[in-house]
Amino acid sequence: MPVLSFIACRIFENEIVYLIKNDPAIDEVIVVESEDSKNLQSKLDYEACSYRVLPINELPQKAEQKDNKFTLIVDLLEFALDASPEKLKNGVYREIETMSEYVDGVLIFYGLCGNVLGQVESDFSDYPCYVGILKDEKGEIMDDCIAASLGSRETYLDAIMGCRGEGIYFLTPMQAKYWRDMLKIAGITPDPDNIEMTKYVFDYSGYKKVAKVDTGLDYDRDFEDKVSEFSRLFELDVVEMNADLGLIEKCYQNAKDHIGVTQSD
Repeated sequence: MPVLSFIACRIFENEIVYLIKNDPAIDEVIVVESEDSKNLQSKLDYEACSYRVLPINELPQKAEQKDNKFTLIVDLLEFALDASPEKLKNGVYREIETMSEYVDGVLIFYGLCGNVLGQVESDFSDYPCYVGILKDEKGEIMDDCIAASLGSRETYLDAIMGCRGEGIYFLTPMQAKYWRDMLKIAGITPDPDNIEMTKYVFDYSGYKKVAKVDTGLDYDRDFEDKVSEFSRLFELDVVEMNADLGLIEKCYQNAKDHIGVTQSD
């Protein structure tokens, strides 16, 4: 039975629900038990997607997987890892090592994230399971979750360059939901509730715009309100952008191809 694991930042939980909902090849979904998976579980419930929740040490062993069903295991990691490049790399690498005992392949839902994950595929090239990360058709790893959501590094850079020197802050639905956490993790402010100080940092850094990156996934129904709040608090003009899920879909299909998942009829 081919088994694939997503080792993912919570920022990608909407895209993960989308992939699960729209892939008839999946026979079983297992969510690794953690506090960080609660929102994902709620969204899977909303979409009436079948799944079960297991602690990581109770996942089925490879020796038990003898049929031809395709199992997807979703392992969401905490935001706190993103605050430190070393912690992020160690956390992701540790999860890959653990998950390799249970799966045939791993797809990492992170970007370069400060270039700490740039060698992850080569570092695990001798492991018994396939390890992949979000990349474009040129084989370039995405810089971060925004580049992945926009579908390419070129689109990301074009959006930045299009502002002609004015800073732009990007919000996907999940970025908007957790914008306070994201500002702290990015080192923009130690106290995102201190709006006056945070606004000063935005002003000093030259931010003039906030990009509302519409993924078309409405699992977080307060997206509009969250972007409006962010725009109002920091006096940033809203720029509308459309996400492109094609890159994530292609990376997922590539991972399935590597582990021999056949398409469902």
